[in-house]
Amino acid sequence: MSMITATVWVPRGYAATFPTKYDVDEYELARISKLAKLKLDDANEDLDHAKAGKEDGAATDDETDNEDNGVKLAQSNGWVRSDASNIQDELTFAPRDADDDLREYDLDHYDSDVVDEDGEPMAMFGNAKSLAYHVSNADDPYITMQENEEEDEEREELQILATDNLVVAAKVEDEVAYLEVYVYEDEADNLYVHHDIMLPAIPLCVEWLDIAVGKSSLDQPLDQFSKANFVAVGTFDPDIEIWDLDTVDCMYPNAILGQAGEDGKSEAEPGSKKKKKRKRSKKVNDDYHVDAVLSLAANRNHRTLLASSSADKTVKLWDLSTTKCAKSYSYHTDKVCSITWHPKETTVLLSGSYDRTVVAADMRAPNAKAPRWGVESDVETVRWDPHDAKYFYVTTENGVIHYHDTRAVPSMPEKSTPVWKLQAHDESISSFDINPVIPGFLVTGSTDKEIKLWNVQPSGPSMVVSRNLGVGKVFSTTFAPDAEVGFRLAVAGSKGAVQVWDTSTNAAVRRAFANRVAPLGGEVEERLIAVAEDSSDSEDEEDTESGAEAKQGESEGDSMDED
Repeated sequence: MSMITATVWVPRGYAATFPTKYDVDEYELARISKLAKLKLDDANEDLDHAKAGKEDGAATDDETDNEDNGVKLAQSNGWVRSDASNIQDELTFAPRDADDDLREYDLDHYDSDVVDEDGEPMAMFGNAKSLAYHVSNADDPYITMQENEEEDEEREELQILATDNLVVAAKVEDEVAYLEVYVYEDEADNLYVHHDIMLPAIPLCVEWLDIAVGKSSLDQPLDQFSKANFVAVGTFDPDIEIWDLDTVDCMYPNAILGQAGEDGKSEAEPGSKKKKKRKRSKKVNDDYHVDAVLSLAANRNHRTLLASSSADKTVKLWDLSTTKCAKSYSYHTDKVCSITWHPKETTVLLSGSYDRTVVAADMRAPNAKAPRWGVESDVETVRWDPHDAKYFYVTTENGVIHYHDTRAVPSMPEKSTPVWKLQAHDESISSFDINPVIPGFLVTGSTDKEIKLWNVQPSGPSMVVSRNLGVGKVFSTTFAPDAEVGFRLAVAGSKGAVQVWDTSTNAAVRRAFANRVAPLGGEVEERLIAVAEDSSDSEDEEDTESGAEAKQGESEGDSMDED
């Protein structure tokens, strides 16, 4: 099983030109030692619990099985049982004659010295006196690669150009969870994995941060002029991990927002007494989440603020300068699955929940009554319109898009009246995004495996094109953030692959947004960029696919893209 649950773009110019290798200094060693101890304590607790729940009769069953397996094991190891008539009798084994097999190796003289033609013993370093020695490797004619050439070559492989974009994908493969950091080279039509980051649990959401958090921010305080390249990851564990994307081969996150981070800080405090490890609490509180983190939203104006929503029905506001929860909010009665900050009113947060309501609340007034809208089914995604901040979008589990005006607040959520409503898919809209560069350009992805592009005009929305890009059930569709690559769309889903679609090369898109697309002469070939596979891997996959098709025969029809 391989799937990608979420993706996020990194704007151009934020990634370091030459990412650094992970350096374990004295401070870092102490920090990861504390984090590793917490993980070990959790594992020991699970082990003790498993041992306590083990049945008393399991040991007896194992002994009986071992007796039976002993006979099979003895026979398979080349031993012949002399008497198998009674299993309770004492077992005696007679080894087979192996002299014939070993005689050719002459093991009796294995350690004897070998002599050359002159009768002198031959040794590994017997001619060391005749070897030439050079004080500098530069003088040795046999050393063709100098000391720094290998390091320079590795450094060039990690180089990221100013015209490159990064795409961060949260991936699960079998039982392993990790982040894949891709480099997208638009001019070269190239997409490749730059490095990856191992995670402790299945990632559900990712959010890019332009500010240093944790260890990297100790030397200089956070301010509005600093620039960094970090990512926050929400997982099934109720913690939020923050990683530095400019550091390769990281072992542990720069910071953890949640109970694991609190435990690590308490142990790291100088002079603190060693306390018994707290069990992970399941009771909702104001300090950290106690259930899966479903959505993250970084405030681009107040850069030290990060909002998170969880299956524990709360929304929490984190102060990244202290990595602590500043405030907790309870606006919903069910899981809060999506949040986003207002692009103009920078303290207003929009949240959507499985309780089928959407709330626009000012985080400065937690006790004030917040406007609330209702929809027909569970909310999947909420987004402000970046081109007209008076409006927002809501997508639902029933495949419907709602477009609401914030000035039309209903007296009750059930009486909500959207500006327009669209049945975009027959199944759940599992991903949704608004192009930040091109007004009215939307994308929806669904568990029906279809990706649809929409053109929203004053008269209402209209579908531009519908495609099946072969990513399986679509879990993530995100537009590139830069104007130079405004038409690029990153798509990922249940098959575990990321593809970048240049939508400007699609004929229908070119017609719909003719005033925003540069004119090109002749026929335009559609661009769909994916990670290049190794030839051996592709051959194996082709063999597997051909075998599967042969078994299916004519029972399954061909699926075609709809343009």
